[in-house]
Amino acid sequence: MFYCIIVPLAWIVWHFIFRIRVIGRENLIREGNFIIAPNHISAIDPVFIVLARFWGKRMIILGKEEIFEIHPVISWMFRHVGVVPVHRGKGDTAAVEKAIDYVRDGGGALIFPEGTRTKDGNLGRLKSGVFVIASRAHAPIIPCRIIYRGGKPRFWRRCTVVFGKPIPADKLAMGENYSMARLRECKKLLENELERLLAENSSAQ
Repeated sequence: MFYCIIVPLAWIVWHFIFRIRVIGRENLIREGNFIIAPNHISAIDPVFIVLARFWGKRMIILGKEEIFEIHPVISWMFRHVGVVPVHRGKGDTAAVEKAIDYVRDGGGALIFPEGTRTKDGNLGRLKSGVFVIASRAHAPIIPCRIIYRGGKPRFWRRCTVVFGKPIPADKLAMGENYSMARLRECKKLLENELERLLAENSSAQ
């Protein structure tokens, strides 16, 4: 109930303040499991993704544990909209396993493949986590590019969220033995799609 109330309210406020434009909404998966994999520029990126997607099956969002230390009320809100805290740099297998189980059972997940924000807005080095989860859960990855006018989120400036065509689960399968060569192939595949989305839509601002 909280999710159904807060998302529409946030949609109204965010669209007024940031003028969100959505491209490729038809690429979102309505039936079956999925992982949305966006670039990461700002701490409020997840809000733009959730609001750009708006309706659809609930999904979990993997976020760093520090955001749960801001305030108890904020922590409560995060947990009720599906944010799962990740202990970065500590090999948080519990969060990864939870994501795998959730997606494998037909759910969706929002995971930032870079693992952290980039200071210059360019795509950073992709980490392995999202590919391990996609492979084990046999889930497609939806590339997503966030494009802020001026490079950073600012009040009254346009934010464009672009959803690319899903990368099929079969193309992301790494088998039981995750070889580095196969992992690099998967990373390159997603990286190319994310860069393509930027190149084709940077003028949309």
